[in-house]
Amino acid sequence: MRATGDFVRVQNAKLFFLGRKDNQIKRHGKRFNIECLQQAAEDLCQVEACAVTWYQQEKLILFVVPKDALEKRETLEELQKRLPAHAVPDELVLIKALPLTSHGKVDISELNKIYQNHLNSRRRDSKLSGAEELWERLQYLWKSVLGLRGDSTRISKDAVFLYSGGDSLKALRFYDEIEMLVGKAVPGLLEVILSRSIEEVYRHILKILFPDDDQLMNYDNVVKRKLSGNNGEELHGKYIKLKPETGLEAAAGLISFMALSRGNHVFSTNFTESFMQRTDTVQAAVELLQQPSFLHLMTPSIVQSHVQGYEMENRILTAANKADKADSSAQQTPAEGSDLTTAELALCVRWMSNTRKCVDASPLVVVPSKEEVSASVYIGSHSHAMQAIDLDLGEIKWEKNLGDRIESSACVSKCGNFIVVGCYDGLVYVLQSSDGETHWTFVTEDTVKSSAVVDPSSGLVYVGSHDQHVYALDIYKKECVWRLHCEGGAVFSSPCLSSFPHHLYVATLGGLLLAVNPMTGSKIWKSFLGKPLFSSPHCNEKYVCVGCVNGNLYCYTHSGEKVWQFSTGGPVFSSPCISSLTKQEIFFGSHDCFIYCCNMEGNLLWKFEATSSVYGTPFVFQSDDLKSKILLAAVSTDGKVWILNAKSGTAEGVDKLPGEVFSSPVVCGTKLVVGCRNDYVYCLDLYITGKKEQL
Repeated sequence: MRATGDFVRVQNAKLFFLGRKDNQIKRHGKRFNIECLQQAAEDLCQVEACAVTWYQQEKLILFVVPKDALEKRETLEELQKRLPAHAVPDELVLIKALPLTSHGKVDISELNKIYQNHLNSRRRDSKLSGAEELWERLQYLWKSVLGLRGDSTRISKDAVFLYSGGDSLKALRFYDEIEMLVGKAVPGLLEVILSRSIEEVYRHILKILFPDDDQLMNYDNVVKRKLSGNNGEELHGKYIKLKPETGLEAAAGLISFMALSRGNHVFSTNFTESFMQRTDTVQAAVELLQQPSFLHLMTPSIVQSHVQGYEMENRILTAANKADKADSSAQQTPAEGSDLTTAELALCVRWMSNTRKCVDASPLVVVPSKEEVSASVYIGSHSHAMQAIDLDLGEIKWEKNLGDRIESSACVSKCGNFIVVGCYDGLVYVLQSSDGETHWTFVTEDTVKSSAVVDPSSGLVYVGSHDQHVYALDIYKKECVWRLHCEGGAVFSSPCLSSFPHHLYVATLGGLLLAVNPMTGSKIWKSFLGKPLFSSPHCNEKYVCVGCVNGNLYCYTHSGEKVWQFSTGGPVFSSPCISSLTKQEIFFGSHDCFIYCCNMEGNLLWKFEATSSVYGTPFVFQSDDLKSKILLAAVSTDGKVWILNAKSGTAEGVDKLPGEVFSSPVVCGTKLVVGCRNDYVYCLDLYITGKKEQL
């Protein structure tokens, strides 16, 4: 072993840097020092000098002053052999000399300008000789973004980006690189990348580049999904009607229930008229929790560490004994001192349900008012399976295989009899909540990843589709009431409903935030944010907020006036969580690895650094045994489940699931439910350890 400065090389192994912390960055969930890349590049015989920048905290750029003739592709492949995957640069830029400051140091701001000019030049000078070159360059970009540069395996024409190791963030990079390659904007490209094959991405670009070429006129822009075998279903206009099923009445009997979904969305009917008239349903739900008939359901006592009757793993991980395993850089910037007590919070697995493929959807928890009826978790998987799981026991009540992958999170109908969920096959499924049998299916013209929302006043169901429309569905009459084209851009996120004023908010991958009249489908106002919106809007009685991949959280009034924007260090895919438990503060995550808490004026109250990007939406909760504490559950993509003090942002508990997590947690009493990419849905029990006696 030999040491070079602060670098250590073990025989012929890859370089690892042990130096200055101010040069450290976190990329792809891994922390490393950018001087590691610089040292590896300087060791190459073709390199005279080099420098590295973390451009806009999104792209790792290596600037090289070449000594002799230097081939970019060969250089990148050589660096890939010498460095861990997260340290390989996104791009290599050749320059004549390194710019220096008056103090003789490398001028980073000047390098960033050079790279920006380089991007502008690429746009101006981009020239493709034809379809064949486009196909070759597209395959190269595909491999580059997915980290497959050294992989000589041929890419199948049927390969789908998200199934080949991609995610939403990498899809954005691929999208940017393609637009840079062709030198112009390609409308609808991101939606095609997210749901279609590489061949269809290629054809989509061809149609934009060569719209008048006769040879290309027969190519479909997007191949329509084939819908078949609908068991007697009859295509009628834009929706499918089922023949009435024996003994099934659409609105047969209302079920008293409370439903909890990601981001502290609470939906309930048939409790009290006063509940239905409240604008702040979260606070109304909190008040309902004080009613004796619901205390046993929603605020159970803190559970003991040993859960009898479950033959499964019983991991107990506290903030204290996890500290030596967690990233030592995890930190928070609290607005005020923590109110930590001597008690600590721990998590253990209560149950886990195998879905056989990744679970990216977020859970829906429905709690009936009748004590004899158990609460249920409804969640779908990429295995095509939709499961209803007993919240207490973890037993599967029913399982239904849909036509394709499920990423949409479920919602419950106004009457409580139906579960509504979108599917990759372009259908919106309406299933009976009791047994999973199909009540109705509505067909859109593309993948449905958007999660539906129900209007508690009319019972209408609103859902978006990648076909660039949002739909209002009457699931009782089995018809589409209206549909609205969202002016370009798929609707990936979930619509948000405001009661006062009665608005429906819709965000698109085209960067548009729309306010729509829920009864008529007419547009009220719109705002163009310039970059895709994966985040779902969330509102309270005064404002509506939404995150953007440009790193900002935006806040608007209900009349469409922008109030403020808050900037983070990375794209914001996480949807904002607004809870009255915390005086209307806003919680959300970012790909910069931080969980943020802002007030309604857009001021930072605290931020907590997780160990990886935060994709999911946080959840605020409070238990009857923790009345002095309001807590925040959040997950990072590396599988960490964080329990934070919502007031101060300090960590009070942490656990780690054995897979990546893109699902959002939902907490019911002391039970936390979340999906994982190791194919399982998990229910974790939260309890107190330490000096306080366990109950």
